[in-house]
Amino acid sequence: MPGREAFDRLPLPDMHPRGLLRHFGPGLILMMTGVGTSHLVTAPVAGGRFEYALLWCIPVAYIFKYYGFEMAFRFTNATGRSMLDAYTTAPGKWPVWYVLITTVVQCALGQAGRLAAAAAVLYYVVSQYLGLGLPAWVYGLGLGVVAVGIILYGRYAAVELATKVLAGMLFVSTVGVYLFEPAPLSAMGHFFTVETPVGSWLTVAAFLGLLPTGIDVSLQASEWGKAKRVGMGRIREQMEADGLARRFDPFAPRAEDLTVDVSKLPAHAQEYCRRWFRIGLWDFSLGHVVSFILATIFLLLAAVWLYPSEVAGNAVIGEIARIFTDSIGPGMMLVFLLGAFAATFSTAFNYFDGWPRVVGACCRNLFRSTAALPGIAADELSDAKRGTAVSEYNIYRITMLYSLVASVLIMVGLPRPVFLVLVSSALALFIAPVMYFLNLYYCLTVIPKTDTVFYPSLAVRAFAWFSLAVFTALTAIVILARVFDVTLFGA
Repeated sequence: MPGREAFDRLPLPDMHPRGLLRHFGPGLILMMTGVGTSHLVTAPVAGGRFEYALLWCIPVAYIFKYYGFEMAFRFTNATGRSMLDAYTTAPGKWPVWYVLITTVVQCALGQAGRLAAAAAVLYYVVSQYLGLGLPAWVYGLGLGVVAVGIILYGRYAAVELATKVLAGMLFVSTVGVYLFEPAPLSAMGHFFTVETPVGSWLTVAAFLGLLPTGIDVSLQASEWGKAKRVGMGRIREQMEADGLARRFDPFAPRAEDLTVDVSKLPAHAQEYCRRWFRIGLWDFSLGHVVSFILATIFLLLAAVWLYPSEVAGNAVIGEIARIFTDSIGPGMMLVFLLGAFAATFSTAFNYFDGWPRVVGACCRNLFRSTAALPGIAADELSDAKRGTAVSEYNIYRITMLYSLVASVLIMVGLPRPVFLVLVSSALALFIAPVMYFLNLYYCLTVIPKTDTVFYPSLAVRAFAWFSLAVFTALTAIVILARVFDVTLFGA
């Protein structure tokens, strides 16, 4: 089919509310990826240990990290390529090596924290209602095997649907309990008062690192957005075939080869890309707002119902669930536990897919043998991709199995779920400023300045740079306090 005819036949997505909800996906998945540990463990830990003192961390994390994520969505919508393709154009491909190394670490330590949170929910339910005293790592191993099995056999859609329903139940039950006995209005002043109580550095780092989730997830979201094949991701190959866009070669990488001049497209195709871009941003923004509300409510609930409490140990979910029992009754606690399991399991589930996907993408851009056999989608697989160890598909699978084994071994050696969650969250904080900068930099250098739809406006650019500066400064303060014992702005 000639290119022009293919462009003219592109189906325009429905922009009415019902249509938008049907199209939403990556942004809500991004939100769900963070809810499992940062909201259900870190926020209650902050409220139970420090009451309202760390409330300021929540708006700081959400406001000043917003464009770190948004730029990854924007780049993929504007170019049809992955953000990791842009990282490849740096001298020596150093950002890709950086991402590869840190992601391999996160596959073990970070996933151990996520798996520990999901295991803590199952541990509480089984020990409380069935009286079985199995170690938490056993539950982590079982959940990990189930998650990996579902991903490798491609039955993700059913889990995604069930998780969205159960996460909705978590949201409704959490808001309902909060409205039953809300925090006093005087507590809201802590949104604007920066305090760092003694012993709070790890919790502060966890908040800044994993609310709404780690910046590294923006790379996963970029890969998911590309794999969805809508908007520019759908028509990029056709544009290259028609000479409307250059082909990108990761072994002769040039940033200009990623650029797309939207003005060369027919009017219908331009509208098609614009609509999917707006859908992607609204999807992300909605998930961001819902995630913010949940994090705030969980901290306030813990401050009202648990403070003072350490909120620690394998029974941490039971302690958090006590909020629901003490406020309304045991029936509501069961609803919470159901939603909490869905949220924590979906987090571990998404990371079992996301991090190996990033490792595969890094190898695709670093090694010719992998680049010769790209792709992990089921409809792209061939005998060569299945049978060659260094294909992107097999690297993806091997990394997933490594993540499962390594994370469970860490749980066996360090069976402290709250500590694991806080440490993995802090690790996400330390690597975040670099990824934030790269996402912003490549959006501003690859997307044409004349593109008024995709190129960030002056106001967006100014606030994005300001946000990066604030976020980097806060990260440096936390690192100074922990690594060098240099404490600024409080104990």
